[in-house]
Amino acid sequence: MLKRLLIASSVATLLTAAASAQALTVGFSQIGSESGWRAAETSVAKEQAKKRGITLKIADAQQKQENQIKAVRSFIAQGVDAIFIAPVVQTGWEPVLEEAKDAKIPVFLLDRNITVKDDSLYMSVVTADNVLEGRVAGNWLVKEVAGKPCNVVELQGTVGASVALDRKKGFAEAIAAAPNVKIIRTQSGDFTRSKGKEVMESFIKAENRGKNICAVFAHNDDMAIGAIQAIKEAGLKPGSEIKIVSIDAVPDIFKAMQAGEANLTVELTPNMAGPAFDALEAYKKDGTIPPKVILTESKSFGPDSAKEQIELKKGMGY
Repeated sequence: MLKRLLIASSVATLLTAAASAQALTVGFSQIGSESGWRAAETSVAKEQAKKRGITLKIADAQQKQENQIKAVRSFIAQGVDAIFIAPVVQTGWEPVLEEAKDAKIPVFLLDRNITVKDDSLYMSVVTADNVLEGRVAGNWLVKEVAGKPCNVVELQGTVGASVALDRKKGFAEAIAAAPNVKIIRTQSGDFTRSKGKEVMESFIKAENRGKNICAVFAHNDDMAIGAIQAIKEAGLKPGSEIKIVSIDAVPDIFKAMQAGEANLTVELTPNMAGPAFDALEAYKKDGTIPPKVILTESKSFGPDSAKEQIELKKGMGY
């Protein structure tokens, strides 16, 4: 009899926990779908929510902060249990986050940080060390050119985005000790393939039809792939005549590596929502306050890893 009661009690506890998880509703203000990585982040977020029985409401901001702010206000009005934001830019968030705080709705930032005077306006940010990512890319290039002169063109991410500022900073720090490596042109490609191609075309025209360019540092793989297209159309060989270094580790950059057209990528995991859900569930369960910054791991990959990585990415929402 006692055994039956214990079993019944355990089942009831599990059902209560499941019901509690299913009751959670999270609003996710996503930047948009400007890249393969961003689409994968959204896909993984949906998978993580489904696995936990959490209702996830996603609002696509189409890369506009004003759309994100409207979405956050809508989530507040709906009385969601938490709000996830992948912020387009760093600044301008105080008013809407104060509204979320007044409504006692915890806010989690995914893959990008923000600048606010009061950091209690958000609970935690799940992100990679983006400065480190830029530094890894820069260190590889310095070693690769081995003291030879190398003019670099930089394709920056969205102007004002923390990830773009940090990746730029890390790369600059890495090449600072190597006077032979210098950035000769830098411009935003908005993290998109089409804009990356367009900006690279202008770099090639400005730099003796590309002959003055030794390497491309792109803040994400999609811009790098656009740059590769521009380089090929100019009659040059990406990966050999012009080195290609980028960040994200999406399948298409590994396909470019297999073709000998790219040299290095630094991985940014698309699973930003998973750690945020973990932190949210712990907070809702017993009030556990998560770390202010939850760091994900960053790894670099070259052509030798391309085949294996393409296979691994198939199950990651790309």
